[in-house]
Amino acid sequence: MSYMKFTTKVIVLWINQRKFYKTLEMMTEDWDSCADNEIYIHEMIRKAKLSNRINIVIVLLQLISAFTYCVNVILVDVDVTDHTSELLYIHRMELPFDENTKRTYKIILLTQTVICIMVSMGTGVINSLLVVLVLHVGGQMNILCYCLMNFATQKSEKKHQSITTDEIIQRHQKIINFSKNVEKLFTYIALVMFMVNSILIYSLAFVIVSAIGTPDAVEQIVRSIFFFAGTNLEAFVFCFAGEYLNNKSKAIGNAAYNTAWYNLKPENSRILSFIILRSQKQLTLTVGKMVDLSLEYFTSSKTVESAAYDLKRKYSHILLFGIVRSQHLSNAHNWENNGSFVTTFRKNCCRSGLSNLSSGTKTQS
Repeated sequence: MSYMKFTTKVIVLWINQRKFYKTLEMMTEDWDSCADNEIYIHEMIRKAKLSNRINIVIVLLQLISAFTYCVNVILVDVDVTDHTSELLYIHRMELPFDENTKRTYKIILLTQTVICIMVSMGTGVINSLLVVLVLHVGGQMNILCYCLMNFATQKSEKKHQSITTDEIIQRHQKIINFSKNVEKLFTYIALVMFMVNSILIYSLAFVIVSAIGTPDAVEQIVRSIFFFAGTNLEAFVFCFAGEYLNNKSKAIGNAAYNTAWYNLKPENSRILSFIILRSQKQLTLTVGKMVDLSLEYFTSSKTVESAAYDLKRKYSHILLFGIVRSQHLSNAHNWENNGSFVTTFRKNCCRSGLSNLSSGTKTQS
């Protein structure tokens, strides 16, 4: 399953190699445009150092998980001449020849170990690529926020201010285009990854539970626990990248709103209003363009949408009517008490009431 996941990632990147090259060219242009400004280049270097540290940790954890998964099999002393017992392999395979000598058997194990480590390293590198791209666009967003905060406070000539206006527009558009490229590169990678990781997590959990009470329980658990941690780390990296990109996109609108726009001329303040409106459409990473990646998606076990499928039709209609009615009340009235009642009612419908109805329908059925 891990090999299939890694192969899928490579195939997706190969299919989108033009877009990948375009993304790298945009990164180079961003570095060139920041070279003349000390504040900009300092922010870019800071993000580059941070991504370097995170990438080292990701690759090391992937290598440790692969090494611990393979080392126990390599260190086991197996009698190759005993044909009554099955030989241990890292991955079960059928060979077109007989392993008559211990040397041949060890060479096969070392070959499997090298392949496993290379696949784990490749997986870590691709995950690190996502971190590099997201942190890079995060640095560009910080630079844009800095430009917005100093846009209305600077005392400069009209010509210089118009250049700054063009710079803000260009940087914002580059950020949007760069984020769209990252989304297109990794959306289907994330889809395959979460599908395969779900199967791997269930399989590893079954292996860990089955190993309890056996003579080699410690070895089996240690062998599986690092691989289990690496699988969860991979999912966390994708979800954290989506959360980071989402929060940074919100910060652009907040920075534009917090500027002294009332000191600007109408043509310049109008630009800020367009930036605020565009920032309301948040930049996100998705799983196959279906679900937004976030820390909430990583931690939640059951959402409103998934729980709604457990309801019978009549109960789902009641829940839908309650939510729509509460939204109508909140839009029609601005009273504080009514708003608190609507908020409480909506939370009860979406959190507690939904699970109670679903459990009730299961008992009836």
